[in-house]
Amino acid sequence: MKTLLTNATVVTMDPEIGDLADGQVLVEDDRILAVGQDLPAEGAEVIDCRGGILIPGLVNAHMHTWQTALRGVAANWTLLEYFGHVHRGLATLFTPDDIHIATRMGALNQLNCGTTTLGDWCHNNPTPEHTDAAIRGLEASGIRALFFHGSPKPDPKPGQPHFSEIPHPRSEVERLLAGPLGDREGRVTLGLAILGPHYSTLDVTLHDFELAKEFGLVASMHQGGGKAVSPGGWDVIEEQGLLGPDINIVHGQSLDDGQLARFCEQGVTFSIAPENEMTQGHGFPITGHVRRHGGVVSLGVDLESVISGDMFTVARMALGMQRSLDNDASRREQGSIPDTSTIRTREALQWITLDGARALGLEERIGSLTPGKQADIVLLDSSRLNMQPVNDPVSTVVMQASLANIDSVMVAGEFHKRHGKLLADVEEGISQLAASGHRIYAELQSRQQEGASQ
Repeated sequence: MKTLLTNATVVTMDPEIGDLADGQVLVEDDRILAVGQDLPAEGAEVIDCRGGILIPGLVNAHMHTWQTALRGVAANWTLLEYFGHVHRGLATLFTPDDIHIATRMGALNQLNCGTTTLGDWCHNNPTPEHTDAAIRGLEASGIRALFFHGSPKPDPKPGQPHFSEIPHPRSEVERLLAGPLGDREGRVTLGLAILGPHYSTLDVTLHDFELAKEFGLVASMHQGGGKAVSPGGWDVIEEQGLLGPDINIVHGQSLDDGQLARFCEQGVTFSIAPENEMTQGHGFPITGHVRRHGGVVSLGVDLESVISGDMFTVARMALGMQRSLDNDASRREQGSIPDTSTIRTREALQWITLDGARALGLEERIGSLTPGKQADIVLLDSSRLNMQPVNDPVSTVVMQASLANIDSVMVAGEFHKRHGKLLADVEEGISQLAASGHRIYAELQSRQQEGASQ
C-alpha cells in the first residue's frame, strides 16, 4: 500500500535532504519510499496536506507512563516528597490493570501530542503481570516504544533487602526476549531501566551494566537527586570499559564536567527533562554542558504526575533555559549578551526527533524523514492563527506549534490521528483512567490518615 503526502512544507531533519518548501513524502507500507517533488502518484492514496508542515514524529526519550492516572498529584512536591509519596506510597497501590490503563492512555496522549516514539521507563512492576500489562498497553495504543524494564522502589519490609541491593532480574529479561518483546525490529522493543551507581550498590551496578551488554540492550539510569549510593561508582564503570552509545543517563546534574566530557566522547547519551528537573529540584538542566562536549541531548517529559505530556513545551523549556544560562554567563564574563542566540531552533527540534532516536538506539529506523526509515510522520496544520504567518518553518514549529496544530500522526505508515482527532476510541479509557487514579489517590490518603491517628 502506498500513500503520497503532497502540498506541504517538509522539514526532514535529514541534513542531506534538507527542507522542501513545496514537498512530498511517499510512503509504502511501513517505510518512507521517497521524499521530494513530483513523486509518482500511481497506485497511491494521495493526501493533500493543504500547505501544512510535515515533520518527523517526535521522540519522548524519557517518561514514566505508568503515572498517567496521577496527573497533577505531584505538581507541588519536591523530588524528596515525590520519592516518599509516589515510590513508597502511591506506586505500591497499583494493580496490573492500573498499569495497563495508565500506560495505554498515556501512550495515546503522546500520539495525540505528536509523539510517535516513547522511551517508557517502567519502574513500577513488582510482578511479571504488571510488566506484561504495561507492554500490552503500549502495543494497544499503536505507539512505537522502547520499553525500559525497571524495578519498583518501595520501603523494604522486615527481612527484605533495600531496592539498591537487588540486581536486575536476568530471568525477566530472558522471559521478555523469548516472549512479548522478542522481535528486535518490532514496534515495541526492550531496554533496561537500571539503578546505576547513584541508586544501587557497586556490585548491583556492575551486574546490571554487564547484563545489558550481554543482551545488547540500551541501559538507562537516573543520575542525581540526593546522595549517591555508590560514590566513585562511575570511576569503576569507566575503568572496566562499560561506557558507550548503549548507555543512557537521565538528568545527570551530579556529574562533574570532566566526567561529562569523557562520557560524551565515548558516545553516552543524555535524556534531560528540563521542566520537571527545575520544578522538583534536580538543579539546572545540563543541556549546555552536554552540548559543549559534543554529546547527544535528548529530551523527555519525565512525569505527567507533575507536568503536561507535550514535547513542544519540553523543547521550548530546554531551549529557553539554556539560552538564559548562556546569556547570563556572557553578561558576567563579557559584560553583554552574546551577539546572537547560542542555540538555533533547528537544534531544539533535533533534540526531540533525531537525537531522541539516537538516545534510544533507534536512529537507523526513525528520527528523520529519510527514505528507508520507518514512516513515523506528523502533519501540522500551520494555517491556524497561532502559526501564521510561517516565515521560518523550523522556528514556527518549535516556538509556535501546540496540540491544536497536530492534524495527523502516522506510525509505521498507519494513521493514528487524522483531522485533529485520534482514531482510537478513548472515551471508555478516559473513564477507566479517572477511576483508577481517584481510587489510588484516595487509598493513599486513607492510609496516611490511619497512620496519623495511630
